[in-house]
Amino acid sequence: MKRKVLFLCTGNSCRSQMAEAIVNARLGDTWEAVSAGTKPAGYVHPKALAVLAEIGIQHEGRSKQADEFLNADFDLVITVCDSAAEECPAWPGKGKRVHYSFPDPAPTDDIAEFRKVRDEIERTILPLLRENSG
Repeated sequence: MKRKVLFLCTGNSCRSQMAEAIVNARLGDTWEAVSAGTKPAGYVHPKALAVLAEIGIQHEGRSKQADEFLNADFDLVITVCDSAAEECPAWPGKGKRVHYSFPDPAPTDDIAEFRKVRDEIERTILPLLRENSG
């Protein structure tokens, strides 16, 4: 049975979307990832999709409200921005919560910044989930 992880960000347009896509593509046999935002932007940033495509991941995500998942059980909830960590709804007794502060590449609109965040997510999140697969 797959373990479940929720990635939370503020806008759910870049960082959490990339994390969701990377985990489902790289660890989809053991983990099921979803993402949401505390204040969803309503779209997935085109440059986030572009840098995922560069590593062979075609992502069909949508920007989602965190409240959609309040009644869901997760093994792990990972906040990927400081604002979401502060505003994160509680999932009492429903898995562990972890925080990583990845910089938001959207304000720069620089494809190189999107690549840096994508690569940092792969280097940080994949080992954490591999360690918690059991």
